[in-house]
Amino acid sequence: MSDIIIDVKDLVKNYKSGTETLRILRSLNFQIERGRSLSIMGSSGSGKSTLLNILGGLDRFDGGSCMVGGKDIGRLSEKNLSLYRRNNVGFIFQFHYLLKDFTALENVMLPAYIAGENKKTALEKARILLEEVRLSDRSSHYPAKLSGGERQRVAVARSMINDPDIILADEPTGNLDSEHGEMVADLLFSGAEKHNKTLIVVSHDEKIASRARIQYSLINGCLERRDGQ
Repeated sequence: MSDIIIDVKDLVKNYKSGTETLRILRSLNFQIERGRSLSIMGSSGSGKSTLLNILGGLDRFDGGSCMVGGKDIGRLSEKNLSLYRRNNVGFIFQFHYLLKDFTALENVMLPAYIAGENKKTALEKARILLEEVRLSDRSSHYPAKLSGGERQRVAVARSMINDPDIILADEPTGNLDSEHGEMVADLLFSGAEKHNKTLIVVSHDEKIASRARIQYSLINGCLERRDGQ
């Protein structure tokens, strides 16, 4: 039995700009097995974030197919796409997007609470995840009282609270210095491995990209292997 969790075939994404059609993704193909890590590098505007947005159900595509966890996400209704994002995908962005009026613990637990988890269970899960990212002693702090690296570590914990199948990280260390960026990357990769998550990371940082089991460059709308396989 195949353990392929993402299977993308001939994916096409275009954008209209006036009378011009911009071809962003051109017959793009790749597969990834459950629990593996994959990185994507590429120049600005090459379509890396667009690809992550499609995989995360944030954007529609124009051609081809995109199967994630057995779901053909191109055929999902808006309601089912919302459920897919909530239950199957954890997001980490370059900016942490923490809610400023909630503590670190509350920011991590909120997605689970909104999804219907009882508050006590959601808080306990959040405490465990904050401990994993070494922030137990900062759980009661608000984002304004956290450093940039700490905020991003909270975002890593939050991405895993609903036990998603895949983690999508778009330049997760892009706003951090090298020391804090490496710490966030360590926790992201180790957390994904510990919980058997499929991790896809977009990064301009060669050191971070090279940590993934599978490495691609996005060039002219297609993925090219960087890891020699």
